[in-house]
Amino acid sequence: MQGKKDYQEKLFIRFQLSDHVPADNFYRRLKGILDLNFVYDTTAKYYGTEGQKSIDPVVFFKLMLVGYLENLNSDRRIVATSRMRMDILYFIGYDLDEELPWHSTLSRTRQLYGEEEFTAIFKQVLKKCIDKGLVAGKRQAIDSVFVKANAAMSSLVEREIMDDASTYGKQLDDHNDEVPAQDTIDENITPKPRKNAKVDKKANSKRYSPSDPDARISVKPGKTTRLNYSAYASVDTQNHVITHIQAFHADKGDAPCLPEILTHVADNLKDNGIGIEEVLADTGYSGEAALLFLTNNNIKGYIPNKAGYRSRESREGFSYEKQQDRYICPEGKYLTFHNFKKAKNANTHKIYRTSVKDCRDCPFKRTCANLQGFKVFKDSVAKDLYIEMQERMQTGQGRRARKLRQSTVEPVLGTLVNFTGMRQVNTKGIKLANKCMIMAATAYNLKKLVNGIPTRARKRIIKLAGNTSGGFENTSLAWIAKIKAIISTFKTNLKSKWLNNHLPCKLNYSAILSPVAQRPHNAKGFLRILKIFMSFE
Repeated sequence: MQGKKDYQEKLFIRFQLSDHVPADNFYRRLKGILDLNFVYDTTAKYYGTEGQKSIDPVVFFKLMLVGYLENLNSDRRIVATSRMRMDILYFIGYDLDEELPWHSTLSRTRQLYGEEEFTAIFKQVLKKCIDKGLVAGKRQAIDSVFVKANAAMSSLVEREIMDDASTYGKQLDDHNDEVPAQDTIDENITPKPRKNAKVDKKANSKRYSPSDPDARISVKPGKTTRLNYSAYASVDTQNHVITHIQAFHADKGDAPCLPEILTHVADNLKDNGIGIEEVLADTGYSGEAALLFLTNNNIKGYIPNKAGYRSRESREGFSYEKQQDRYICPEGKYLTFHNFKKAKNANTHKIYRTSVKDCRDCPFKRTCANLQGFKVFKDSVAKDLYIEMQERMQTGQGRRARKLRQSTVEPVLGTLVNFTGMRQVNTKGIKLANKCMIMAATAYNLKKLVNGIPTRARKRIIKLAGNTSGGFENTSLAWIAKIKAIISTFKTNLKSKWLNNHLPCKLNYSAILSPVAQRPHNAKGFLRILKIFMSFE
């Protein structure tokens, strides 16, 4: 018999969200993990003692997290989506018949709170990830991505024109009582840039967007020229947890940003007793400031030198004496250290030069010396660090570090942009953009915290009783002892000629496997060895 549903709304109904949100629901599990009650004390300074009550600070931050967890970059869509989802209502503490805050309240509250309130939530989530064993902290991979600003290219105006217009307007106000007319901008003066057009390096000094002055013109090969911010992220290589994220102007170089990023990462990890030992980055981060910072803080870097790198041996015919810190020309004359000189990019050069007397009778003077009559070399003050980095990247460890960086931080940035609402910020100004990036990173880490280590990664880690997180070396050494015991049992019980000559009985397991145990990135190959030997048991 065919059924037919007859629906009629009930006037009264007994309904509890807790009865209809499954126990394994993401937001229900997140509600049990995330405790934001501390924000009542940190945000109390922004409110008075009289007037209407504002939005609950905990509710505000939870709605912000919902926006990034659901890949929503609009406050209107956050409220509309939350109203239709029972699990989100249960997470933020609202009932079905309660009215959610107005979307403009979210925008005003985001501007009201300082950056330290957003950072405090990020640090709390990071601490929970560390306590759960998801962060090792010793090796960090760093990279950046462009995030579209909330401003259009058509809003760009010339800086000089606007400065002159404002000055002229002030003069009119001082000498004329009439109301000045509104400024109009000729569209022919600032045409809309073409797609994939090459951007002038000085374009940001000539033009800006009045709607968002902090946004900068930037472009990647094959992409559309637009106004962006740069999001720099530091990712722990163990389980791809974000340890720091920060907004910078899109026209700023990578190398000058690295010291500031690592300083914040160190502060975030220091409270949990973790120190940074290695940093992985791409060629863009190779610079004098970055290398000097790594050296001064005893951090080993794996950063490939830029294409223009030149070794001291590349100067044909000239040799370098390290102890005396000088060059020797083919004629046996010395180019000694003369002085330091600041470059336009804020780097410092060491100047080596001969004297005019040394080059006076040289047969190569016309092709070798400068117009003043002497030979000059310029080296960076970090020249030795560049050479050391070049040698390090040529080793097997350097090649593995390059691949590890690509497989660690780049997928994380792709996830933030495509699935965590960070493709475009819906705010104005770099301070608000930084708040958005912090909340996006917090939402990403919360997914890691709630879901834990993926099943594929868990299968690679053999956990023994009493083993702590990050104790791969202890785990592997325990398995080495077990392998020895298995082989010893074979030798004792089966004294056959074949077994004594078999390869597993002749190997020195401590010498072979102990170095493997000290390198957690070799876990996959080590587990394959274990699988082979366990088949003998």
